Amino acid sequence: MTKKILVTGGNGFLGLRIISQLLTKGYDVRTTLRSLDKQSLVLDTLAANNIANVNQLDFVQADLSRDEGWQEAMNGITDVMSVASPVFFGNTKDKNAAMRPAIDGITRIIGAAQNAGVERLVMTANFGGVGFSNLDKNSITDENDWTNPDQKGLSLYEKSKLLAEKEAWKLVNESDNSMALTTINPVAILGPAMNGHISGSFGILENLMNGSMKRIPNIPLNIVDVRDVADLHIRAMENPNAAGERFIATADGQITMPEMAAIIRQHYPQLENKVADKILPNWMVRVGSLFNQQAKEGQLLLDMNRNVSNQKARKLLGWQPIGSIEETILATLQSMDKFGLLK
Repeated sequence: MTKKILVTGGNGFLGLRIISQLLTKGYDVRTTLRSLDKQSLVLDTLAANNIANVNQLDFVQADLSRDEGWQEAMNGITDVMSVASPVFFGNTKDKNAAMRPAIDGITRIIGAAQNAGVERLVMTANFGGVGFSNLDKNSITDENDWTNPDQKGLSLYEKSKLLAEKEAWKLVNESDNSMALTTINPVAILGPAMNGHISGSFGILENLMNGSMKRIPNIPLNIVDVRDVADLHIRAMENPNAAGERFIATADGQITMPEMAAIIRQHYPQLENKVADKILPNWMVRVGSLFNQQAKEGQLLLDMNRNVSNQKARKLLGWQPIGSIEETILATLQSMDKFGLLK
């Protein structure tokens, strides 16, 4: 049987990159869109990036918040890349409601995939599900770690992704399930965008460049290139040994926000007046965390261990990062410049 791969959320930053790599490798691909009005945007983007085999791509309208369309989407599919995840836009004081869209979305996908006899589901999870409770900076964070859902300072977004991944593992571990699950847990995803649609992680760079920061918190971060994340999804789909496994997607090492700011100032001197060169003392973040949720989340980012291993993906799947963190940041800035997002 010829493989046909379903990618959810095909117009997204990561979804487009996965589709591009799958088509380049010759796979038949289907993607879901919340509205087929975005079909032309996807096709135009693939054409602009000289992606081959676009005739092997088809579209289905399906929304993760609704049951309609998912049976059609799964018809004839062997493997699913669950990339899209609903974002909650309601009252964030209602924390239970904030968790439901992501959990309901993956429950809906897994149910439809199981009913259709799908062989493998590769889920885009999040590093927020892995390493936000490891505060021992002398340790190594790997796929055996799980974030505590009640971790102080954990954002609603990170918590929703954590609970969605937990629900996915619970569902596929039920006795009547025969579908294999693999989760990919990326750190902050940067890298070149294929069009003007960017990921939430670009907000890190945008905040450094928009003049709003007078002092930059000395927060260390792990970064991964979007091309590497897409590659890891496909390797996990192709390798039988990836079934039942989690894989952290991260480049080697870490970088601080002030170091990122220095890269911007060096390569884009026209932004120098907007990019702060002073560091916000850690004690100010800690004091702010007593009164402010954003500062509380910042304190957790300061406290958590950033010695993150990518050895499992390297050893089991033969994966390796495309380049250094600095190269990924420069590729990100270049694409932001190309699409008029540097301001």
